[in-house]
Amino acid sequence: MSPRKFRLHDGKKGAALAVRVTPRASRNEIVEVLSDGTVKVHITAPPVEGKANEALVEFLAEVLDVSPSRIEVVAGAGGRDKLISVLDMDAETLHKKIIENLS
Repeated sequence: MSPRKFRLHDGKKGAALAVRVTPRASRNEIVEVLSDGTVKVHITAPPVEGKANEALVEFLAEVLDVSPSRIEVVAGAGGRDKLISVLDMDAETLHKKIIENLS
């Protein structure tokens, strides 16, 4: 697999975040930010019937202090690597909140 080049960036209505999810973890947590800017997240929910995606959105809403309706999985819903859209938040604020919540 070729290396990915994800970076946080401002969109027309918010920021985008590349996430790599590990489901069935012992707890929900932000583990690290990889060298390509991808945020590695552990989620307790299993990867069946969208449960991990729902748990990821709920967890990120809590971490970022926004409503879950402001967060959307825009790509990668069926895989571990996802692109998340956060409405009404700039990339700098998003980055700061992610760093503050690293385990």
